[in-house]
Amino acid sequence: MGDAERAWAELRDALKAAGVTLPSLGLDAASCAGSAPLAWIDLGRCNVATARALATALRAGQGAAR
Repeated sequence: MGDAERAWAELRDALKAAGVTLPSLGLDAASCAGSAPLAWIDLGRCNVATARALATALRAGQGAAR
């Protein structure tokens, strides 16, 4: 769980630095339960403006990842 929480926080912070806030971003509770938890990160839902901001941020970051 700790690793999933750190990954969630890293993603939240990186999105924030790119000017994007996903209001429903969080850990998926169902995937964290059970004997062998998967700890999925739920990106949730967002409005059109947020989707466009995310697309812009991803396109801007493509050159940096190469």
